[in-house]
Amino acid sequence: MNIRAQDERNAVIRERILDLHDVCMGQIPQDSPWIRTVRVHYTQSGQRKQWDVIRAHDSVTMVIFNTTRKKLVFVRQFRPAVYCWSLPEKQNEIDVERYPAALGLSLELCAGIIDKDKPLVEIAKEELEEECGYEAPISAFTQIITYRSSASASAKQTLFYVEVTDDMLVHPGGGSEAEGELIEVVEFSVPELKDYVKSKEITSPSSFLFGITWFLLNKSEYCS
Repeated sequence: MNIRAQDERNAVIRERILDLHDVCMGQIPQDSPWIRTVRVHYTQSGQRKQWDVIRAHDSVTMVIFNTTRKKLVFVRQFRPAVYCWSLPEKQNEIDVERYPAALGLSLELCAGIIDKDKPLVEIAKEELEEECGYEAPISAFTQIITYRSSASASAKQTLFYVEVTDDMLVHPGGGSEAEGELIEVVEFSVPELKDYVKSKEITSPSSFLFGITWFLLNKSEYCS
């Protein structure tokens, strides 16, 4: 497996990601397999209150560092939630010429939901190979911390750190075709990453920022 094959795969994936049509918005069904919304009613300090909560799957996420080329490995994919941020609220059918798919691209840590009865590290190992193409041993993974994914979602994320080498790259990555995933594998050197986070606005979730902050603080041997 070589890096050129990965670049070629990325080019194909990017073309497919940007092939967006027939976009419309509607209500979330109550039987959604991904999230459920609930309204919590409670009394606090004598005052009756309510709060809307998203119940979602727990997940694993990982900071990946390729020690062969001294680069961090991330994924980029189309996220409807990111895309919706750019859309007018009161519009059901979306003009994709005016609002192209590129508005929904998000740079993220490799991650996956916990939907199997397996140790978290095994799920992280599977996601690493599926999304990024690296086959790393369990011993390469270090579990860092578990935290709440957000204040409005009832879900946890567990962060891992894993070092990989070019020899571990067994296929170009890109996610599961069976699940309809279209994922680019993106590599940043440490200086490139620092330039990215210096931007006034980035298209990445808070888990990405937390993960790279952990790396910059704890892996100084790679950051000089």
